[in-house]
Amino acid sequence: MAAISTPGFARPLHPLHAILLAFPFPLFLGALISDYAYRSSFQVQWANFSSWLIAGGLFVGGFALLWALIHLFRSGPARRGRAAIYFLVLLGAWVVGFVNALVHSKDAFAIMPEALVLSAIATVLAFVAAWMGYSGFHSKEVV
Repeated sequence: MAAISTPGFARPLHPLHAILLAFPFPLFLGALISDYAYRSSFQVQWANFSSWLIAGGLFVGGFALLWALIHLFRSGPARRGRAAIYFLVLLGAWVVGFVNALVHSKDAFAIMPEALVLSAIATVLAFVAAWMGYSGFHSKEVV
């Protein structure tokens, strides 16, 4: 007998939510790379780049977080657990990014090594949130 794959969820991410979710991971990753460059060279401009990248990730990530909260309340009981985990991971990325922005507001020489660690944590959490958000389709075998 042949197995047929059908999508497990009827609704994928809304296109606008998908666009908003596409920004936090690369922006936080850019901040991580900028923090590493600052740690290696101590050129103050790298810390400024990181600050702006974090601000952009927080700005767009805030809208993605709002959309995830709305999705959490609108999802049915069968999908509410996954939506809650997705929301919490995205919230964690946003909170760590916010703390990282506060750390970056200090003098450039005073931000290391906290800024690098916080940027790494925010990047990993944003990656996990993007992975969860974009993996909305699961295939089930129907015999």
